[in-house]
Amino acid sequence: MPGETDHLRRRLWTAIWRRRGPQWLAAAVPLALAIWLLPAARPAMAVAIAVWGICAVADGYRWRHRINRQWTSWLNAAIPLLEDSSELLAADATTPIARLQQQRLQARLASVLTEDDYCNIARTRAGYIVLPLALSLLTVGAAAAWHGRQAPPAAAPQATQTTKPIVDGEVYLRVTPPAYTGIAAFETGARDIQIPQYSEVRWCVRNPTGAQPAVELGDGQSLAIGKDCAKLRVEDSLFWRTRGASSTRYNIRVTADQPPQVTIIEPTELIHLLQKDVKSVQISVNARDDYAIVRASLHMTLARGSGENVRFSDKEVPLPQSSDPRSRTWKKQWTLTELGMEPGDELYFFVRATDNAPDNPHTTQSPTYTLRLPGPEAESLDSTALPSLSKPENLRSQRQIIIDTEQLVADLQAHPTMPAATLRSRSESVAADQAALRLRYGQFLGEESSLFGDEEHEHEHEHHGSEKAGSEMAVMKEFGHAHDQEDNATIFDPQTKAVLKRALAAMWDAEKSLRAIAPKTALPPEYKALDAIKELQAAERVYLHRTSFVPPALKEEKRMTGDIVGAMSYKREQGAASDTVPAEVRDLVQALSRDGALPALWSKAARDTIASRIIDQEQKLNAQRAVQDVQDGCVPCRAELRAWLRGTLTEAPVLLQARPSADTPFRQAWRGKEEVK
Repeated sequence: MPGETDHLRRRLWTAIWRRRGPQWLAAAVPLALAIWLLPAARPAMAVAIAVWGICAVADGYRWRHRINRQWTSWLNAAIPLLEDSSELLAADATTPIARLQQQRLQARLASVLTEDDYCNIARTRAGYIVLPLALSLLTVGAAAAWHGRQAPPAAAPQATQTTKPIVDGEVYLRVTPPAYTGIAAFETGARDIQIPQYSEVRWCVRNPTGAQPAVELGDGQSLAIGKDCAKLRVEDSLFWRTRGASSTRYNIRVTADQPPQVTIIEPTELIHLLQKDVKSVQISVNARDDYAIVRASLHMTLARGSGENVRFSDKEVPLPQSSDPRSRTWKKQWTLTELGMEPGDELYFFVRATDNAPDNPHTTQSPTYTLRLPGPEAESLDSTALPSLSKPENLRSQRQIIIDTEQLVADLQAHPTMPAATLRSRSESVAADQAALRLRYGQFLGEESSLFGDEEHEHEHEHHGSEKAGSEMAVMKEFGHAHDQEDNATIFDPQTKAVLKRALAAMWDAEKSLRAIAPKTALPPEYKALDAIKELQAAERVYLHRTSFVPPALKEEKRMTGDIVGAMSYKREQGAASDTVPAEVRDLVQALSRDGALPALWSKAARDTIASRIIDQEQKLNAQRAVQDVQDGCVPCRAELRAWLRGTLTEAPVLLQARPSADTPFRQAWRGKEEVK
């Protein structure tokens, strides 16, 4: 029964190889990754993969030979119904009993031997192999270590970057960075480079053979390479390729000149309050640029006075140069005499730095910092930042209230037997002054005051006394007033409101203590109220940079001519819909969704849109590649270009209702009749 046994052996070999094959493939995965990731070790990895293939083939041959010798014993051990007679299937029966047993085995074999039995035999006979995977990982580890020792050093800075060798007959580049960058010119073969903005790039050919090639740029330009090379002043990132020689594209990435970075190291707060007895203050600043700083100065403005009598004086101090032209650091301990500051003055200062770009220099200005020197304590509230109100003659200041309270406490300590009526009278008198001052400040937060409005409110109560008793309006008008809310009836900012609330709360605590005949406990809240009022007084001066609109100057030849062309201000027709999507871009996006012909001058419209609407340099390069791919005839690349163009239309109007675009036979016939007319 050779045919039947060959079928059995093939199925056994298939089941075993299905088990061992993935294990050999797992051992090959690290070798394949090493070939991709370790270029220096590729020859060694190729040899390792060849050895792996030989071992895998040898393993398969070994198992096939083993199956041919032992398959009968495997069947007897796995299937008891075969009655240990599987050897009869591999030999020709010579006796009637042997032939009868073969027939019985064939009948049982068809019913009991299934695919699961083959898998069980393979699982029992062929175990897991760990040695090939371990040897593979060991080989990859050794190759990685060797590759690390053979790897070239890290790339040098841009000024000393390595260049690609120049081959005769091929296009190479001569790059001349701007002189102000201090980077030396260099030559390199065709490769990706990164250069400063406004560098001059020349495409040349050494020992040309045949026709001179031309360079196609990513922005649509085409430069012919002559004897003097092709020259371009590069402002934005682009790519280039040689027409007719190869389709390889090389990137030229541009590094833009960055504006200077200005830092105020000391003081650390934007508003720095100096101590009263301070004699000097330290100012530390730093300015840094990527190439060089040509000008850096400290601008100081001194403010003196209060109210409408504030005077300003300006002063500019240049920052000294350092050994590094890219950085200027200055730290100085200024005396108040050098700064010209007196008690009550404020000094505003900022740092302005300019780099060495010749055409478009960048100027950076730091935030404005304030040095505030407290002035002499005011004896009244006349200089407060709050709006002035006409006040009664007996309205005292918070400092006078503190003086009266301290005098009462001193008299009480000197005369412990002071009559209770006298103590109550004096304490309630100071409490009344505190209440009057609290009500005055409360008006600025929308609270009611009894200073100016008692008669008005009483008259209002009498006027509305005819309301129906017990009604909602009568109750509200009897026990309350329909005034604005506290947080809304004010003109102050949230910070000023918070200070006012703190002052009112302290005044209220002081008043409660005074009315409770405890003047000593009223002093701490009175001092808190005074500190809050002084904080309001110190904030009355606000410094703003001088700003003004300077209209563009008219040309001298247009003066007194009556010619207003180019001199009129911009006017837009009122009510006209503004179309933010150019018509050529809209038509191009629609045409790219089909396989037909594209509009005329489509590449120029696409490149102009990409150049004006895409800011990121890498995205701009990818979009320009898509334009060139479509120009080269790549139909699947139209979807990519369409996506780039649609991504630039961020301000496109939203079409809320779709327009019908079905082209029916009736419409075609109607259009034909219209064309005939």
